[in-house]
This record gives sequence, C-alpha cells and structure tokens, in this order.
Amino acid sequence: MAGMTERLHIIGGGLAGSEAAWQAAQMGVPVTIHEMRPKVGTFAHQSGDLAEMVCSNSFRSDDSEQNAVGLLHWEMRAAGGIIMATADKHRLPAGGALAVDREPFAASVTAALKAHPLIEVSYEEVTELPTSGHWIIATGPLTSDALSAAIAKATGADALAFFDAIAPIVYSDSINMDVAWMQSRYDKGESEEEQKAYLNCPMDETQYNAFIDALLAADKTEFREGETAGYFDGCLPIEVMAERGRETLRFGPMKPVGLTNPHAPDVKAHAVVQLRYDNALGTLMNMVGFQTKMKYAAQKEVFSMIPGLEEASFARLGGIHRNSFINSPTLLDNQLRLKSMPHIRFAGQITGVEGYVESAGMGLLAGRLAAAEMLGQSLAAPAPETATGALVTHITGGADAKTFQPMNVNFGLFPLVEGLKSGRRGRKDRYQAYTDRAKALWKDWLDAQA
Repeated sequence: MAGMTERLHIIGGGLAGSEAAWQAAQMGVPVTIHEMRPKVGTFAHQSGDLAEMVCSNSFRSDDSEQNAVGLLHWEMRAAGGIIMATADKHRLPAGGALAVDREPFAASVTAALKAHPLIEVSYEEVTELPTSGHWIIATGPLTSDALSAAIAKATGADALAFFDAIAPIVYSDSINMDVAWMQSRYDKGESEEEQKAYLNCPMDETQYNAFIDALLAADKTEFREGETAGYFDGCLPIEVMAERGRETLRFGPMKPVGLTNPHAPDVKAHAVVQLRYDNALGTLMNMVGFQTKMKYAAQKEVFSMIPGLEEASFARLGGIHRNSFINSPTLLDNQLRLKSMPHIRFAGQITGVEGYVESAGMGLLAGRLAAAEMLGQSLAAPAPETATGALVTHITGGADAKTFQPMNVNFGLFPLVEGLKSGRRGRKDRYQAYTDRAKALWKDWLDAQA
C-alpha cells in the first residue's frame, strides 16, 4: 500500500471532506483534498481552515445511550474519526451537549490532515465533474454555482435548495449579568461547569409580546427573483418560527423550563433566551436557536429588547445563505456512488443529511467505502440498525424521493426492536435497546474490516 500510486480526490474540505480524507489515508490510500477557500470565499466561512464550523459551534447531544446523535458520536469515535477526536480535544462546557471552541478546532483538524504523510491539500476551485479516477464530492451546503451547474447537468435534475440561517455571536463582557445568569436547564451536567454552561436572559409576558411584535415587523433579507424559501425545520430563522404563531418561540428555543432565576427566585419567566460559550476563552457567546434573516440594523434593534442584552456588542450578526443538496434517493446507490458516474461518490450535507455530525458521519463512510474499493476489498454499508447505517439507508432509498428533505439522525430512522413498548412510557428502554443493538453491530462492521 505504501507504493500505491492511485489517489482518492475529495472536493471540499469541510467536516465531511476532512473526515473522508482521514479515514481513507488511515487505510493506506493517498488522498488529495481540493478546497477552493480561501482563494474563493463563501458568505458563511470566515477562514481558509479545513473543517470550519460556520453556524452553531455545537455537535448536539453526546448521550450515546438515549440519543441518536450521541450514538453517532460513539460510532465515529469507535472508528477513529478525526472530527470527534478533535472535538473532544477542544470541548467547551455545554450541559449534555458537545460544543467546541470552533477556531482552534478547525486549526487542529487542518494541521493534522496536512501532517499526514498520505494527504495533500490543493487550494483551487473544481468547476466540472471529473470523468475518471476516484472522487468524493463533499462540497456541503455552499457548493459553488459552477459545480452545482455541472452536477445538475450530469444528473439531469436540478439540485434542490433551501435556505440556512446563522445565529449571532455576542461579546460576553457586553451582557448585563445583573439580569442574566448562568444555568443549564434542569442543572444538567456532571460538573458545576456543565451545570452552568448556558447564559439565560428572562422575559416577562409583556417583554415577550413586544419582542415578538418587533420581530415580525423587522426588515428581512429579500430573496432574488425565482428563489423560494424552503427552510429545513431544524434550522428555522426565529422570525419564521414567530410567523407560525406567537407562542412558537416560547415552546421552542425560548422555553422557560428547568431554570431558576437567582435574581428573582420566586418569579417564573414567561420566556428565556439562552446563549452558549462559543470559544474556550469565554469571550464569545452564541445565541442558541437564534438563526435569523433579519437585516443587520434590525437585528441590533430587536435583540437589544432582550433583557440583559440591552447594550450587547456583536462579534457576528446573523445571516442567511442558500443551501444546496441532491436528490440522493434517486441519484445515489448504497455505496454513496452516483449511479450514472460510479467513480464519483457524494458525502456530507450535499447528500441530504443535516447537521455537523451527520455530515462528518457520511464523510467517514464515503472515505472508507472509496478506500476499500481502491484497495480491491469488498465493504458493505453498515447495518441500518446503526446510526451511520440508518442515515445512509434513509438517503439512498429509505426516503421518498418526491418529498426528500434534509434529515438529522433520529431513532425514527431505525428498524424497530421487537417486543418493546411503544409510546412515551417505554421510550427510555426502547432507546437503550436501539443503542445497545447499534453498538454491537457497529463493532462487528469495524471488526470485519480489521
């Protein structure tokens, strides 16, 4: 393998492309990552680092026994994934979630990939689909217009699109701590640091209603002619949620449950805005669930109505961008290969998985599948009872192609475990059975490759 001359080419150095490169190189296959940044920038990216996190800094739940996302974390760790190993290295307090210090996280992934003897990085934009070789397209939600057009031309179908919104980031020292306080909901977490991982800004009913009125009336980003806003429900702008009903935010990202305000312990808040640390220094805080398409001036005006943020300064305001993905159930086989051009695989968000972890998970799988093929080995996709297998099964055939939309990993994608109670009462036992079964099958999948 040391003398192998064929290379695996990966277009896109995001989370999926980075993980795919690492997995393939660890199997002994030479890899070239083609990344257009920083020569060609995007609306959302701030640097030229690989694996840059452009929206939230959270990988969501890290509970591998009761949560499908946490189970996917576990599978990626078991497979020696670089994304999870680096996330653990740069972990920030976030209750039961896995949040990371995003800048050193991306810098560390970049350094590790560049230091690998079988990985090289080429900084140029790829605008056409390759006609030969071994390729993985992992260009993510911000695939360039030229490559998007080439994909559409080759597949005979237009790329689907929705719009993704980015949450604002606030300077910690500009928050009024005489109003706000630190506490995770229900004091979740094993350490005091975890139990105080979130900053809370309380609203009474009058303040909440005034905030909703301002939110609905604020100037929003306009779409170009011919564009339609088909949002993914897991990343809705707050104003879109508010348009669905005045109480929607209060039962979503602003729910006031599991919290006690030390400034007024006998007063129950009507709604609570939460912020989470965005870096290890603790100087930046991300507004949780506050993706927005409001114009910048409107954001400053509306967010200053939040108690504790009256004088807040913003390191980054929210924004909105186009997010493209392909109709994978129609176009891809269960090896993530393009049916019409099987030398090309797709990985990451462009396949129709949603979320950092899901994207990296599909990168992990694509990298292993491609490397195995190049090494003359036969490697089946993992069992659909695993988190990774459930995702790839869904996007390559489990989903209805006519209504295909981006999907997070969730237990609804898993085959049922026979003999367990349905409904809320049996949920804990059911989820434990799902994760126990998945871990055993994932170990079998890895052992078969070893």
